[in-house]
Amino acid sequence: MRFDLDLPAWQWPFYVMRHPFEGYEDLRWKKAYNMKVAMVIVALFFLVTIADQVLTGFLHNYTMVKVFNIVPIIIQSIVLFFTWVIGNWALCTLFNGEGTMRNICVNTAYALVPYIIGKVVNIILSNCLTRDEYMFLNFVTYITVGYSILLLFSGMKTVHQYNFWQTILSMLFTIVAMVIIIILTVLLVSLFQQVYLFVYAIYTELLYRNPSMSSAALIAIMIGIIAAVVAIVCVAYTAFEKAQIRKEQKKLR
Repeated sequence: MRFDLDLPAWQWPFYVMRHPFEGYEDLRWKKAYNMKVAMVIVALFFLVTIADQVLTGFLHNYTMVKVFNIVPIIIQSIVLFFTWVIGNWALCTLFNGEGTMRNICVNTAYALVPYIIGKVVNIILSNCLTRDEYMFLNFVTYITVGYSILLLFSGMKTVHQYNFWQTILSMLFTIVAMVIIIILTVLLVSLFQQVYLFVYAIYTELLYRNPSMSSAALIAIMIGIIAAVVAIVCVAYTAFEKAQIRKEQKKLR
């Protein structure tokens, strides 16, 4: 443990990369977590994911598409990153993990530095190497991805103060939690989409049956209907809650 460290915030990711186990311990005890640096790394992760699809040499680019779509890239980088952070925080909170969401976010971001460097190196090499020399790209990928996984393991172990097997299990269960979060998010988006289509169908029907009515009046009617439904649900819930309280009071008597 080096308590005499006084590094600028931007140097900590590289220090952690050079000292994968000792670095995270120093980071924890010095309380040098910096969200600004972490967000810059996440932004670089997003940009390098775009560059991997757009700038990789055509001989080694197997994901080239005619129409560029940024949504899958956002999902592969930013959404995936924050899903890991939320999943790990939610899971480890239940299993006595000591890490906060901020600390998990910073440690995870710092672990991405070797991966980002590896992607940049591969993009440059892909424009210089022939197809038969693809093994050099694979070598860089395996080394940098493996090193990022090692850093992620060390970061999760340190931030939660787990032992070896607890860290392995927490990371595996975090992946399961990520799948559950993604499935629930898709279901929630689908539900909102169905509600939107239902409301829009009612709006279209009212507009069709009352062509003389203005759009603003129809929107006001729709808002009134939604407010009335919400009010009825709230009143019903309040009445149900009061009934439950009365039952509990009768039992106590």
